[in-house]
Amino acid sequence: MYTLGINAAYHDSAACLVRDGELVAAAEEERFNRIKHGKRPLPFTAWELPWAAIDYCLAEAGIRLADIDHVAYSYDPALLPGHVAGDSISLPLQPSARPPGEDWASPWEPLFYAYVVNAPRQLVGGVPHHLQARFADAADRFRWHFVEHHLAHEASAFLAAPFDSAAVMTLDGRGERATTTLGVWRDGQLQRLRQINYPHSLGLLYEDVTRHLGFLHSSDEYKVMALASYGKPIYRDVFRELLRYDGDGGFTRPPLPLAGCLGPPRKRGALLEQAHFDIAASLQQLLEETALELAGWLSRASGEKQLCLAGGVALNCVMNARLRDSGLFDEVWVQPAAGDAGTALGAALWVDRQERGGGERWHMEHAYYGPAYDDDEIEAALRWAKLPHRHLLDVPEQVAGLLAEGKIVGWFQDRMEFGPRALGARSILASPIDPAMQARLNELKDREDFRPVAPAILEEAVGDWFIDGHANGGKSPFMLFVHVATAQAAERIPAAVHVDGTARVQTVSPRWNPRFYLLLQAFRRLTGVPVLINTSFNVRGEPIVCTPRDALNAFWSTPLDALAIGSFLVEKAR
Repeated sequence: MYTLGINAAYHDSAACLVRDGELVAAAEEERFNRIKHGKRPLPFTAWELPWAAIDYCLAEAGIRLADIDHVAYSYDPALLPGHVAGDSISLPLQPSARPPGEDWASPWEPLFYAYVVNAPRQLVGGVPHHLQARFADAADRFRWHFVEHHLAHEASAFLAAPFDSAAVMTLDGRGERATTTLGVWRDGQLQRLRQINYPHSLGLLYEDVTRHLGFLHSSDEYKVMALASYGKPIYRDVFRELLRYDGDGGFTRPPLPLAGCLGPPRKRGALLEQAHFDIAASLQQLLEETALELAGWLSRASGEKQLCLAGGVALNCVMNARLRDSGLFDEVWVQPAAGDAGTALGAALWVDRQERGGGERWHMEHAYYGPAYDDDEIEAALRWAKLPHRHLLDVPEQVAGLLAEGKIVGWFQDRMEFGPRALGARSILASPIDPAMQARLNELKDREDFRPVAPAILEEAVGDWFIDGHANGGKSPFMLFVHVATAQAAERIPAAVHVDGTARVQTVSPRWNPRFYLLLQAFRRLTGVPVLINTSFNVRGEPIVCTPRDALNAFWSTPLDALAIGSFLVEKAR
């Protein structure tokens, strides 16, 4: 049975394909249309279907849309304002037949509603001309399912995690109504224990403060997380007024204007001052404290010792580390595509399980579910572009030599990652030994100088370089937690250690990324260090590269020294 999962609401449009409970392919539309987060000016928005991502998923499985049994769309328009949910809900939810209410937040929301409710017809009749071959003759061949947005977030976690039962927490901006949900997955059933509804939202508060600090909301929150390390939480009491925990698994957000509480907003691009660092630090502390309060309540209410996390806020790796180290749970698992792109996966897994009636569960052990390009395709692209290149007999060994010389290398290998993190398939790699490397990389990518870069490390070596490297079984394959650096790490790999003494670590396994693992081994043989800096292969304002052509464009438009693309190496003149 094939189930196609789609997210086309809000942002981060994506598609995935599930076959009998197992993920076959997944990708975000931004990687194909090159529009970061899918955010185009209204009315041309991410609400349209992710045509290219769907086409890729079908191609990866060797099928057409007519072969699909179910389509799961991660938003239910019947749950828009007009129906009030209770605090305790047993799922699956029965969608209300009511039309949406009249309290639209913007004049564009009726258009949004029209896009969503017409999505089934668009999938059949609105296909772009150049993609029609794989979409032909699909009318009435599949059953359409609207899946509640937060249920899709929840399912992306508990149905992909390696747990038979778990507490489940989603922290998001907003769905149809919910912004935060707390529940438990047990005996094949999800029970939602607590739900916080719009406008009370931890995610939207973080977005609003991100905008107040002069960054883009709903895409630059990770910059605020990094900025927080440079400040002190002197606005702690102010933020406690902006979000009030109720002591019983919930919170409220009073309608207080940020400018009245925090002073005038920073203009985008203006100089960052100490007050901005302190606001970021205060916001981050509020986020962590609130998450701990919610998780503590959920631990007591559920009785579970494992926690699954999803929702865009779950990409905050500092918060995740606080939860991991809190002792509230033995293990914490975070969906690597925790943002809205991951709801395509959650919707598909949920519908698949409901339709198949359970059965053996698949576990998400890696994130390499995007397109791959073989050496013939890569060499054809290099020849077409008339680029000098050479074939490498031992890619890891030869590239490790370049990295040990202090060169910065684009790394394009195997299947692209699903989710926002580059995990050694579409990466820019560098040595962490030179203290100046962090600044070099930020300059190369035209990023703010306060931004940290992340280390990838051999899985078996993590405990020697990071103090909490044994938490969660010593594994952190998705780069979703910070770890405290040891004295050895602070001395030997200073470029990979943030100003607060932590690093957002990726542990690398030979099972799921053998070429990247061999590269780290080769670098260790040359330098004694089993660590490389791993940052996403993209330039400012662009999504992570997907195709060989994307990689070549990024390579030649930045001061990268070399590009390891498949079995080939492209170098710039010295």
